[in-house]
Amino acid sequence: MSNQPKKIDCGRRRLILATAAVGGAGAIGALVPFVSSLLPSERAKAAGAPVEVDISKLGVGQMMTVEWRGKPVWIIHRSPAMLETLPKLKDAVADPDSSTESQQPAYAQNATRSIKPEYMVVIGICTHLGCSPSQKFKAGSEEGMAGDWLGGFLCPCHGSTFDFAGRVFKAKPAPTNLEVPPHYYISDTRILIGEEKKGA
Repeated sequence: MSNQPKKIDCGRRRLILATAAVGGAGAIGALVPFVSSLLPSERAKAAGAPVEVDISKLGVGQMMTVEWRGKPVWIIHRSPAMLETLPKLKDAVADPDSSTESQQPAYAQNATRSIKPEYMVVIGICTHLGCSPSQKFKAGSEEGMAGDWLGGFLCPCHGSTFDFAGRVFKAKPAPTNLEVPPHYYISDTRILIGEEKKGA
């Protein structure tokens, strides 16, 4: 008997390599969906993932809307005139000092209900029955409001009105102010909504 190793012909070698390559590709193909199933789905991200917002192009007096947890979040770059209305309405709104703690984080429990006075960040859902209020930014009766209207929001469903800090006016169906979501400024022009600053 010969002790020489058996020679594999070239055709058989190619077949073995091709079979191994196909088997390896199949194993990787089966692994991808499994690994993907361990990552959070788009629905899971939408359910609670923070949203980063660029406010660099948001002009004074303008509002933008972003979505967080399936809810509209309003960001308003308040003008000095908008901010000047807030102390004037202290006696007209139901909760001027934001005493309902569940409606805003502690760092927004102040006269402007915000981290930076010039920016308002609130969830744009009426606290009565979950409708979305409309912008009524112009003072007076120009937008169909009363002559002494100073600007803010009107919920068209049942008539609740809110000022430029999201505070509800007295004797309206909405029981509380608009909610301020957790958020913080990553930089002067970027806000992270849905998360609080570490150590804050």
